[in-house]
Amino acid sequence: MKKVAIVGAGIVGATAAYYLSKEADIEVTVFDHGYGQATKAAAGIISPWFSKRRNKAWYKMARLGADFYVDLLADLEKTGQKVDFYQRSGVFLLKKDDSKLEELYDLALQRRDESPLIGELAILDQAAASSLFPGLKGFERLLYASGGARVDGQLLVGRLLEASQVKVVKKEVSLTPLLSGYQIDNQMFDQVILSTGAWLGHILEPLGYEVDVRPQKGQLRDYQVDLDMASYSVVMPEGEWDLIPFPGGKLSLGATHENDMGFDLTVDETLLDQMVVAASPFYPALAEAISSGERVGIRAYTSDFSPFFGQVPNLSGVYTASGLGSSGLTTGPIIGYHLAQMLQGRSGVLDPADYPTERYIKKKQ
Repeated sequence: MKKVAIVGAGIVGATAAYYLSKEADIEVTVFDHGYGQATKAAAGIISPWFSKRRNKAWYKMARLGADFYVDLLADLEKTGQKVDFYQRSGVFLLKKDDSKLEELYDLALQRRDESPLIGELAILDQAAASSLFPGLKGFERLLYASGGARVDGQLLVGRLLEASQVKVVKKEVSLTPLLSGYQIDNQMFDQVILSTGAWLGHILEPLGYEVDVRPQKGQLRDYQVDLDMASYSVVMPEGEWDLIPFPGGKLSLGATHENDMGFDLTVDETLLDQMVVAASPFYPALAEAISSGERVGIRAYTSDFSPFFGQVPNLSGVYTASGLGSSGLTTGPIIGYHLAQMLQGRSGVLDPADYPTERYIKKKQ
């Protein structure tokens, strides 16, 4: 029986745990310190097709990551697990410059051949958009894609860990290399996945590594409204704030992108109030909605804002992924799946050479 440790129970670690748990000859233990996790504080939007980032490797990962949800949902449903964390209710894009809508429409139309998940594409006026999101105002036209989806990150992680039935230890741990294998929390493991996000340096720097991973604070506010918003589309304007409706009248507003706050997890009401001011002209009903709480998480990003995954340099049997940034709920599941495959000597649709760990993890001189 091969023993595998996964350090970090966010979207990457939970997905890897789920797929490794399917293997009869692998015993998985998950460790998680339980605070600041980006996934649990995230209300994700799965809609990568409108990105104009020039990083082709990133777009390939994001595009295939959106597609991978189809496989993930099918795998979970086969085991009788609920898939209530994901809904394809469409996405709206708002632009200050109306002419950019046609440009994005053409871009998405070109990409739809390789990504049919995009679904229906249309530029809608306010009256047409109101049928999909009643009460939305403050624009003349917007771009709509029916394939856009929303994800409840905390619920997704919970479903994956529940389905995997692995042992989860809520504890901050360190990694000790031995002549054969690795020691974590006084236990021996043959292989390790470090899915610790922004905390990757905390576990590798004591082993003599320099790690190019930085923390980015993200805050959002949840509301409870007297509406069933299950069929409402996600609203993505220019700027930091998005409106993400969920079944049962839950509405999330966020999230901030704060690169200079370290691992600070305190709620900044001023920043959240600024998002409310920016969003209210587009959804006036927000002023009457009841706040049900705030969430704060720490994303991981690299100096060039690119994600990476694969084996840690010079640590045979230790694999990692980080730098996912605000696209973690889009790219996290497919990365977690690939790490599970790599541990077993298998390959997938993503080439780790396009996302090299050695670019971001280096031995100190």
